[in-house]
Amino acid sequence: MCRLTILAPEIAAAGRPGQFVMLRSGRGLDPLLSRPFSLHQTMADGRMQVLFKVLGEGTRRLAALAAGASVAIVGPLGRGFALTPPPTGTRLGLIGGGIGVAPLLFLAREIQRLLPDGTALDVLLGARSKAELAPLLADFRALGLEPAVATDDGSLGHHGLVPELIDQQWGQEGSHCRVFCCGPWPMMAAVASRCRERGWACQVSLEAMMACGFSACLGCAVAGSGKRERYFHVCKDGPVFQAEDVNWG
Repeated sequence: MCRLTILAPEIAAAGRPGQFVMLRSGRGLDPLLSRPFSLHQTMADGRMQVLFKVLGEGTRRLAALAAGASVAIVGPLGRGFALTPPPTGTRLGLIGGGIGVAPLLFLAREIQRLLPDGTALDVLLGARSKAELAPLLADFRALGLEPAVATDDGSLGHHGLVPELIDQQWGQEGSHCRVFCCGPWPMMAAVASRCRERGWACQVSLEAMMACGFSACLGCAVAGSGKRERYFHVCKDGPVFQAEDVNWG
């Protein structure tokens, strides 16, 4: 995982958990297109952070940037997580897998700031291995949170998948749970299914490739379900949706 800190006062001031920015390194045409990155953190001094893996030329260049380098950035974009005061006794759960952990640190901080004292807040995180996840745990611990962890290879925490932590941590609790989720599509589908079975509210932050960030390229369409059976654009209609509005296939 790489963490990039950018001085962008207007974005840092306006950004909300679940929103994203379009980011591109360099001033030339290579890479030609910007890429979306979730807001990982914002700071009072005008800085913001994004979290990413090096997967191609664009992210390789971002990871290699030196201090003081310039980047092209547009944001904040999209609809973030909806935060409303929960009923007394409600348990909140933040569930992230892989790079989907990125927006949850920002979200955890804002939940603690906005929601009533005494609201139970659990963090469930999953990754392929300890090396991928361990560096992020200190950030949650700094907020007074101790994440439950699952790794595919068993090198840290539960040996298995992060949705399995739902059964371990919460069992079959009643209707007083609210879940916020981001990660790979199969993981979010499994979380959405468990929440539906238990009658829990669940918001999901979808990951999608996009070239523009404001619904001009039409490259981030996802199918809706239920009462909202149509196609959505992740960049404009999301990236955060109610899980019940997404067709998980």
